[in-house]
Amino acid sequence: MMISANYVMFLALFLPASAIVLLGALREFPVARDIVHVATAVITFSLVVLLLIDFQSGEVAHLFLFEVMPGLPIYFALEPLGLVFALLASGLWIVISIYAVGYMRANGEEHQTRFAMFFTLAVAAALGIAFSGSLFTLFIFYEVLTLSTYPLVAHKGTPEARKGARLYLIILLSTSIGFFLPAIIWVWTATGTMAFEPGGILQDHISPALAPFLLVLFAYGIGKAALMPFHRWLPSAMVAPAPVSALLHAVAVVKGGVFALLKISVYIFGTGYLSSTHASDWLCWAAAISIIVSAVIAMTKDDLKARLAYSTISQLAYVTLGVALANQMGMIGATMQIVMHAMAKITLFMCAGAIYVTAHKTKISEMVGLGRRMPITFAAFLIASFSIIGLPPLGGAWSKWFLILGAADAQQMAMIAVLGLGSLLSIGYLLPIAAKAFFLAPSSEDHGNGIQEAPLMLLVPLCVTAIGCIVLFGFAPEIYNFLLHVPLLAPEGGAF
Repeated sequence: MMISANYVMFLALFLPASAIVLLGALREFPVARDIVHVATAVITFSLVVLLLIDFQSGEVAHLFLFEVMPGLPIYFALEPLGLVFALLASGLWIVISIYAVGYMRANGEEHQTRFAMFFTLAVAAALGIAFSGSLFTLFIFYEVLTLSTYPLVAHKGTPEARKGARLYLIILLSTSIGFFLPAIIWVWTATGTMAFEPGGILQDHISPALAPFLLVLFAYGIGKAALMPFHRWLPSAMVAPAPVSALLHAVAVVKGGVFALLKISVYIFGTGYLSSTHASDWLCWAAAISIIVSAVIAMTKDDLKARLAYSTISQLAYVTLGVALANQMGMIGATMQIVMHAMAKITLFMCAGAIYVTAHKTKISEMVGLGRRMPITFAAFLIASFSIIGLPPLGGAWSKWFLILGAADAQQMAMIAVLGLGSLLSIGYLLPIAAKAFFLAPSSEDHGNGIQEAPLMLLVPLCVTAIGCIVLFGFAPEIYNFLLHVPLLAPEGGAF
């Protein structure tokens, strides 16, 4: 008997949530707890794949849960952008859940059950964002994601961890309540709805002169997109363990932020409305500033995770730039950047964690010659770096290419220059790390130690995602063709 797509969506959303209870009950049985964590990730990804199959066969899921109050339902709907993000988040969850088990055990971390529970809740919230059918539903799960990741950032319990977690929480809550929520209320009062609709809902409801101001509220209200100057929470959150950093940068948090901005641009504003009103022109320059300034700051950081954090701020701004270009190529480039950057950045952070576990080093200046001791880890790091830079045959080459096409279509020649400069700067902050590790002589401390890689539960996941960076280069045409299903214009506007 065929299972309806609605039921599959329900299971994909609530299996992780229900698994949290079981994880807590297995507190005294760590092996069983870790098996449940990984198994939940595998089953959830399988359910999302079933949703993809249903969508491609023409079955679209709509899941109405309940109304918080009249006119404010918790509502989910299946659409192409959400499916891409859900596949990404649930798929990478499998890899990082295995890695997290190895990392937490190798470091002898405390509170591993609490860690697994909040980690699972965070991914469940990311899936809620992916499948949200309205602004209200998206906002609820956006806040759940913030609150569920706070204990993960503060996991170590040190004064530094608590300080970083407080800043994380303050910035994300203040931006969402101060800007994001007023933007949602503005949309509701102007249109009478908060539903995501093909082609957007704002045309004929909001004056073109006011549209840029509404976009300001959304762009800075979605603090997880880390657009400068609301970016400080991201480097501060690097006090968390490496699996949490990977979750923040690749699986859920920052990707949830830029995805939310992308979804709002397509289904609330509509790219046609943004383009015709030039409401997003200012956002191109805001994104450009973030791309360049954060890349320059990254080059100054000696702490590896700090450098990777500022790299993320720069690379996230590529997605924001794609949104601001307000055309089909920009949207495709932005979506591909979410996917390609996630695969590469999760690899980089898992490599950072493997280096810490094996060599107990966090400073780039301390990693001279370390590639001879950990050749597999640093080879994976180099592959992921090439993808971030945008070199073929790595997946990141495609996202940069489509963004350049989007800038050309929008006649934004300055943005093409920004994209090129951003890639050059990424060479400057990534390649010297691998170069020092492979080509400079090791310190006397590391000399003669031979090859000493991280435990297999750390090493295998980072190798899988490094290979994924290569596989995505060949798989990009499939993603491109799938994204052509995204409705950029209202139905009466005709085809793009």
